[in-house]
Amino acid sequence: MKAVLLTNHGGPEMMRYGDAPDPVAGPGDVVVEIHAASINGADPKVRLGNGRYKLTQFPHILGRDFSGIVSAVGAGVSDLKIGDAVFGVTEQGIEGTYAEKIVIKAALVAKKPASLGHAEAAALGLVSLTALTAIEDTAHLKAGETILIQGGAGGVAGFAVQLAKHIGAKVIATASANNLAYVKNLGADRAIDYNAQDFTTIGPVCDVVFDTVGGAAVRAGSYKVLKPGGRLVWIAPAPDGAVRADVETLKPDVKRDRAHLERMLSLLASGAVRPPTIVRYKLADAAKAHQVSEGRHLQGKLVLEMR
Repeated sequence: MKAVLLTNHGGPEMMRYGDAPDPVAGPGDVVVEIHAASINGADPKVRLGNGRYKLTQFPHILGRDFSGIVSAVGAGVSDLKIGDAVFGVTEQGIEGTYAEKIVIKAALVAKKPASLGHAEAAALGLVSLTALTAIEDTAHLKAGETILIQGGAGGVAGFAVQLAKHIGAKVIATASANNLAYVKNLGADRAIDYNAQDFTTIGPVCDVVFDTVGGAAVRAGSYKVLKPGGRLVWIAPAPDGAVRADVETLKPDVKRDRAHLERMLSLLASGAVRPPTIVRYKLADAAKAHQVSEGRHLQGKLVLEMR
């Protein structure tokens, strides 16, 4: 199969389009012919080898979420068959979706409805798991509460904006000037240009802050806008020294499972959420997509298409 191989830590030039062994289904597995895979914020960090993302073995295939067609079924798999359209997210610590095929536990994938394209399904995989776990399972956001979502135009944050609005919360989101209209269109009641306005001027009005951006200034400011007893939920790196004793600081434990993927599909079917804006690249152009991803000002998701 063709794949994008990370040959060593470094810049996008370390990514080479080449050949890799075809995966084989073991017991409980399926092999999926990938039609689309998305690029997530962690991917360039893995490529660079930052902190906990340092790899010990090369070549390495990046990528965590995908959509495609089942091409082989391992022993014991009875709920999926060859030809099924599916999408999913790899187990934590396992990658490999920048490729034409992947082997994965059948329990981690869900059937893709015909109404959802492969690119859209791939783009929703990890972002929906992360946002659902953060907003519903960790923050336990309720109708009538106020939430600030940092970096509202990103994949996870954009899904979170829609989810929070569906729950019935008042949604405030930060974004760059070019993305203010985008986050308001997603459902934000108020959008703040973080380059032009200090978001902390809204005062301590938030029950929840969802931080997808990170950094000392954003984290310290996020604490300032929380009410006593509020909840700060973070997925971006946490700087040392940023604490507040009268609020909860929570990191979601993002499980890979079929249940959360099917929860996302139910929200999609009801019109509560919609797929993000997608920019498409060919698999061979993954290095170019990484350059865009590292700019950190995109709307929605970057998706690699294999077929």
